[in-house]
Amino acid sequence: MRVLTFGEVMIRLAPAEFLRVRQVLPGRLEATFGGGELNVAVSIANQGGDSAFLTSVPDNTLTDALEQEMRKLGVDTSLVRRSDRGRFGIYFVETGANQRGGTVTYDRDGTSIALETAAAYDWEAVFTGADWFHVTGITPAISETAAGAALAAVQAASAQGLSVSCDLNFRKKLWNWRPGTASIDLARETMRGLMPFINVVVANEEDCDLCLGILAPETDVEAGELNIAGYEAVARQIVDEFPNVTTAAITLRESISASHNNWGAMLYDTASDSAHFAPTDDQGNYRPYEIRNIVDRVGAGDSFAGGLIFGLSTPELCDPATALRYATAASCLKHSIKGDFSYAERQEIEALMGGAASGRVSR
Repeated sequence: MRVLTFGEVMIRLAPAEFLRVRQVLPGRLEATFGGGELNVAVSIANQGGDSAFLTSVPDNTLTDALEQEMRKLGVDTSLVRRSDRGRFGIYFVETGANQRGGTVTYDRDGTSIALETAAAYDWEAVFTGADWFHVTGITPAISETAAGAALAAVQAASAQGLSVSCDLNFRKKLWNWRPGTASIDLARETMRGLMPFINVVVANEEDCDLCLGILAPETDVEAGELNIAGYEAVARQIVDEFPNVTTAAITLRESISASHNNWGAMLYDTASDSAHFAPTDDQGNYRPYEIRNIVDRVGAGDSFAGGLIFGLSTPELCDPATALRYATAASCLKHSIKGDFSYAERQEIEALMGGAASGRVSR
């Protein structure tokens, strides 16, 4: 399958290791690329899939560098749209440690994709040859114009018969383009407008509440206390309310600290009317990965989405339970990789699925 993703790419600026921005400025920050939708495309390419990334960026040397990096990683650059307006977005990230959480600071007002209208894209040409289209809730949060483009994109993809997936990805700091409207209310109104055109929904523990108003009972995300069984009810409510949704997958993160998380996921499949959890023990009981000494959790959800799309579109992995196990293992491995992009390869992911979790050196 050819998978097309659509969204904004940014320059990611980060201090070394666990330093804070104000500790190193004036001084050096590590500059890389990042952004939820490109992260998914990179993840799929690194697993051996066929992926392309659609975006609008300024026509300058930063875009030259972006295309060079995409080619190196195996992501098709033919849909990178060079605009004569706007700028390249930037975000600063501090990696959390122990009881200090990580932080993200955005500098993305007036970016090219925030200014580009839906009419600027030739959707029929964009989707020619594509089988799957992926968006997130980040793009419509950037600006009202970007929200219109995201809606037009899912409508066109659905009309052309593509499988359409969306990672809800609530970002409170971004949903501010309608003064006087609370971020949650704006997110719910906008994302509910996209939902009738979505087939596969991906979310984290709190996205379904913040974007759709569907809350898991007896859950306190801030305290790291999740009612795991309650997420099956959340998924069932999503597909009941939006009958076009065939699959709802939710990642389940229990944060003991910034450095120590439990990680797993659930998936509800409408075709079999069944819910699956991963990972599980030998008796089939849910047993999350216990991840200590996290290197970088940014992009973990994107690597889950990439793993799920790759799994569902690969014959040997497409059984819903297997695809979920694959995606959960892929996203577990991302916690050990610095930067937005996941460099986990298929054989590594399948090895972790099979229980190879010791981290031994491969010689």
